[in-house]
Amino acid sequence: MATRRLVHVLAVVLLAVFEVFTEQRAAESAEQLASTGASSKGVSEEVVAFERDIEAAVVRGDVKAVDAASAPTFTFTHGDGWTTGAAPLRVDSRAAWLATVAAAPYEARVVDSVKTEVHGDVVITYGRYVARFRNAAPGRRQFTVWYQRVYAKRNGRWQYLSHRTVHGPVYEKD
Repeated sequence: MATRRLVHVLAVVLLAVFEVFTEQRAAESAEQLASTGASSKGVSEEVVAFERDIEAAVVRGDVKAVDAASAPTFTFTHGDGWTTGAAPLRVDSRAAWLATVAAAPYEARVVDSVKTEVHGDVVITYGRYVARFRNAAPGRRQFTVWYQRVYAKRNGRWQYLSHRTVHGPVYEKD
């Protein structure tokens, strides 16, 4: 009978310890989730501002700024043909994209409808930009592109890893 009582007391103590441990872990998880949400919002805002700065540099033809923002392995996939199994319009390496930037072909590139996914030091953005060429054939001057981009924080700063057009370009009539 004493053994049975001892087992019962031990079971009650173990249940109490388990309950305290479970409550503590739940509180820690809730606290971590709350702080992650707050920090994710800050990271999202930081990356969207970085994205807008890159677009402004592209319009200015500021190769130095775009070069500094881009990873050595940067790629820019133009056109959405790849989404249906066809080829994209073209895929630029970092060097090819910087050559485009140097030519300063854009009068404007305005980013809107941007959403983010934060994965620690990697952020995926998706949204739309409306662009206008300085000189283009009639009917090919202004267009919209929906895109997905990837950024990574390396050595304390964000780097632009890739751009992929997911819909477009869709040209507007002049």
